[in-house]
Formats: sequence, C-alpha cells, structure tokens
Amino acid sequence: MTDYSVLIPFLPRRPEQILPYAGLVHWTHARRLWQGQSLMVEPHHGFVHAAGAGFRVPTGLGVTLMPLRHPYEAALQARSLALATGRSVVAGFGPGAPSLQQALLGAPYRSPLTAAREYLTAVRGLLAGEDVRMAGEYVTCAAQLAPFPSPRVDLGLGVLRPAMARLAGEVADVAITWLTPAAYLRDTVLPAMREGAAEAGRPVPRLTAIVPVALARDDRTPGEIALAGNAAHLGLPHYLDMLRRSGVQVTGTDRAADARALVAGRGFLSGDLGDLVAQLREYEDAGVDEVVLNATGVANCYGPKESSEELRTLLTALA
Repeated sequence: MTDYSVLIPFLPRRPEQILPYAGLVHWTHARRLWQGQSLMVEPHHGFVHAAGAGFRVPTGLGVTLMPLRHPYEAALQARSLALATGRSVVAGFGPGAPSLQQALLGAPYRSPLTAAREYLTAVRGLLAGEDVRMAGEYVTCAAQLAPFPSPRVDLGLGVLRPAMARLAGEVADVAITWLTPAAYLRDTVLPAMREGAAEAGRPVPRLTAIVPVALARDDRTPGEIALAGNAAHLGLPHYLDMLRRSGVQVTGTDRAADARALVAGRGFLSGDLGDLVAQLREYEDAGVDEVVLNATGVANCYGPKESSEELRTLLTALA
C-alpha cells in the first residue's frame, strides 16, 4: 500500500512556520513530514522545533546536499533528529549541482556516483556504530559514532536517472525522486533499482516520489503554478536530462514553455479533485511506496495558508 506524506512547501524563515504542516502529519493519515534542502531554517533544526512544540512526527530529508557536511556530521545530525523526535527519520542525501560542488569543495565531483557511494557507505557504518575506516576519492573518515539506541534512521539517495537509481538499489534504503512522472518511475527508475539490488544481493529499496500538485480552478493556470514551484529545477541540466528521458519536451531555454511541458508530461499534476486523485493513483500503480505531496507552486502563488488547505483536501480525498 502506498503511503502519502507532506512536503513543507517553502523555505521557512522562522521555525514556527513549519507547525501547520507538522500538524497535518500529526492529525491526518499522512505518513511523514518532508523538507528539501533549506538555506534558511536548516531542516534538522526546524523538525526539532516542531517536536518541541508537540508535533513529534516521522520526518524525511529530501534531500540534504552532501557538500554541506562531512558524513560524520550527517550521521550525527540524523540520529540526533531521531532522538529528539522519538520517531523514524529518512535521511536523504544527494550530490547537488556541480556549481554547488565547485563553490564549496573547490571542484565538482568527477564522479557523483562514486561520491554518493562513499558518502552513504560511511554514514551507514557510523549509524551502525562501526569504526569506519575509509580513505576514498571523496570521503576520508576514521571515526566511530558512539553507539546508542535510537528510532530508525533510513538512508535515502536522491535519484533522477538510471545510474543513480542502480546505485540506490545497491546502497540506499530509500530512493527519493523529484519531478519524475509515474511512467518514468515504472519503466526506468524501478528496473534500475532492482538491477542494483540484485547485484548487491539485497532487497530493493523503497521508492519515494516527491510530486508537485495543484488543484485546478477557473482562476488558475497550471503552467504558471508549475513554474512558480520549479523554476530553479528547470534550469538544471540533470533535471532537464531526466525530463527528456521521461518524454517531457523541455527546451532548457524557455522556462515558461518548459513548465507547460511539465504539466503536459505529468511531471506536475493538476486537475479537479477527482482527476488529481486519479493521477496520484498512477504512482501507486507504478510501484511507488510513498508519494510526498508538494504544493510549493501553490504556496508561492497563493500563500502558505492556501497550500496547507489544499494539502488537507488532498489527504482527505486519498484516505
């Protein structure tokens, strides 16, 4: 059975802005509260604030960027979050854009796959209480995280294309996708994950899809909402490549046109309530284990209150 979860649809400037979305998870059947990388209120800190306010809910980091922290710090923060909330954590990681890698590390990863493999391997060992001894191409670690019982921490890997999906099959507990149409997950991502898992002799990881959504209304234009929530992604080469592989006709030069193509290609879902629920069910049929409802475009166009109400409406219809 597919779970449904909630993404905080903006970068919080104050931790109390998170509370309405934590409340949605607390009071509805939503499985988990997710946050992408934020350079305002850092996601770990925001989730702990929500727990202190009484909303001790399962959380997901989808995804935090590897260049921002050493694997030891990543493992420590993930376990600390689990201890502070008393609930499970999906600690998702991704290499980020080459421009970020260049800015923070002095050079982009020559091989993002190797970097991700080393990073997740180190974090997993540390969370398991192992004495991690690694001198890799990108990760150096000779340390141990003091063993201590905590709620479950699962390792996630941001996945867009087949090679990273295969790697997720080998080393991750969860593959986390963004803007990926259901058919692409079914036909491309999941087969690659199964291949990687088979090679590693381990179970296939869970698949979590973070899906941008908006209810259709007479005063709304879906392409404008899609652009408001995804303009940055439509400028990144790895997202454009994934969308082209999935059959979405993006140009990379006209973001407004690309946002309309995103809607047409079902990378962004819009429709009346019944139609939108049916489109989300396509992710269930594709084999997705968890769908994270992303109302970022609605929040950017109409405000956080509107996005919260829209998420509640969808969760009620999906219950």
